[in-house]
Amino acid sequence: MHFIYKATTHDGRTIAGEVDAANKQALLELLHRQGIKPVLITAGNAKKKNGLFAPKKKVKLGDLVVFTRQLSTMISAGVPLARCLNALQDNAENPYLREVLASITKDVSSGLPLATAFEKFPNVFSDVYVNMVRAGEEGGILDEILKRLATQVEQDASIRKKIKSAMMYPMVILTITIIAFFGIMLFVIPKIGKILLDLGGPKAKLPIYTVVLLKISGFCVSNSIIKHIPGLGAIPIVSLIPNILFILLILGVIGLRVLKYIKTDAGKYRFHDLLLRIPIVKVIISKIAIARFSRTFASLMGSGVSVLDALDVTGAALGNKVIEAELREAAKEVKNGKPLSEPISRSKHFPAIVAQMLVVGEETGQIDTVLTKIADFYEEEVSVLIDGLSAIIEPIMIVGLGAAVGLIAASVMGPIANLSKNIGG
Repeated sequence: MHFIYKATTHDGRTIAGEVDAANKQALLELLHRQGIKPVLITAGNAKKKNGLFAPKKKVKLGDLVVFTRQLSTMISAGVPLARCLNALQDNAENPYLREVLASITKDVSSGLPLATAFEKFPNVFSDVYVNMVRAGEEGGILDEILKRLATQVEQDASIRKKIKSAMMYPMVILTITIIAFFGIMLFVIPKIGKILLDLGGPKAKLPIYTVVLLKISGFCVSNSIIKHIPGLGAIPIVSLIPNILFILLILGVIGLRVLKYIKTDAGKYRFHDLLLRIPIVKVIISKIAIARFSRTFASLMGSGVSVLDALDVTGAALGNKVIEAELREAAKEVKNGKPLSEPISRSKHFPAIVAQMLVVGEETGQIDTVLTKIADFYEEEVSVLIDGLSAIIEPIMIVGLGAAVGLIAASVMGPIANLSKNIGG
């Protein structure tokens, strides 16, 4: 929901603003965390375009990196914050980012802290981002914090780009394979089956793999929206369309219910737990989570954030509810006076080297430095692992496609050759 509010700050100033929140209670909690006392809250209409072809409200990680680095440089040069934001707003290429920066500039000019202004746009600035900016403002080192944030966002963007790149080739090949398979089953194999029956008659003995191929083709034809008729090609079978639409509707409803369940806390936990049980996926997710934990926690500790607050923010930034739950349990032990390395050493998902390095960091007082090295190491591990999988997947898929083509060719050409010999004899 979209709300318009008037409120007073801790120093007695009156401010006004607009913000999206799940409900009025969520908005009250948000304003309370910001140290703002609401005076008037009304539900309003968000000023945005609706419709199927409306532009998506999104800021790419690359745009966020550029904005963060530019803001850090301008602050380091002594440019006033409101002027920095105004200049970056004018130069932003992303329309939504310009819209966001216009609102942030207005809030900062009215006296709100930068972190508070960022917090109104959770789809652009994550909890980690907001908390690090808040720590930078309180410690007077905002420019240094923004440099760290830019590095962190760049690393996240790099990992995501590698994963997308690694998945692109298999997905394209798989899609083409599926389309080609059904094309062959629906249009090619029925004609070849007719040729085989014409050559050998209804009692012709065919190899088992040829029989299986013809059965699969027959099943695909009889259960598709088209039916092959010799001499006429493929024509639509109107009577089958309602059945297929009904099946698609059922699958769509099931899919929507599954997606809705996965969005709940319990659903996310079970889904993330399932991912951590799949061998190769488990390794990738664990390494990414460790790298993200190490870099985020190091950045927060280096910014002067307390260990408990850093654990709370870091857990929410990992993207995996199972590992987040482990960190919450670790935070409870830290609150009771134990060092962080102790609960981490008993973790199912953090390797022993992380706990050992934490011990070194705790003893030397350089946890942020040690964890940054761990982050660099695991980010490199993720990069190598993804590159290795990409290199393996390509030949495997080529071999698989070659085997499928060879099987289809053998299933078709072998019987035709044998039947031709019998006729010739």
